[in-house]
Amino acid sequence: MVHRKNGPAVLYGAECAVPVEVAASYRARTRGLLGRDGIAGALLLTPASGVHTFRMRFPIDVAYLGRDFRVLAVRTMRPGRLGRPRLRARHVLEAEAGAMAGWGVRPGVRLRLEAAGPVNPAPHPGGDVTG
Repeated sequence: MVHRKNGPAVLYGAECAVPVEVAASYRARTRGLLGRDGIAGALLLTPASGVHTFRMRFPIDVAYLGRDFRVLAVRTMRPGRLGRPRLRARHVLEAEAGAMAGWGVRPGVRLRLEAAGPVNPAPHPGGDVTG
């Protein structure tokens, strides 16, 4: 189930849990990864059946997902390309090129998305700061 709200989530079903940003609004889907130099984790566009990489700064892996989050196809796209829409795709997962192979995301794998819990701030690099 996809929550119709933009925000953080975690993707399961691959060989590891992956942090995911959910882009469910028209504005968030239109912006996608434009203007970024990279992404830690992945971006889920929903609903979506195709993507383009015009004005992108880096190559991406694209996984087309069916209604049940089963991976239909995975491909790598260089900047400046137009991907053909997949008729059965209802969601598109984007990540930096090479990431999906490392995560074990491949056709036939069924993924599961869950809302992210509270995020603990990273510790200060110099240790605890006391005032």
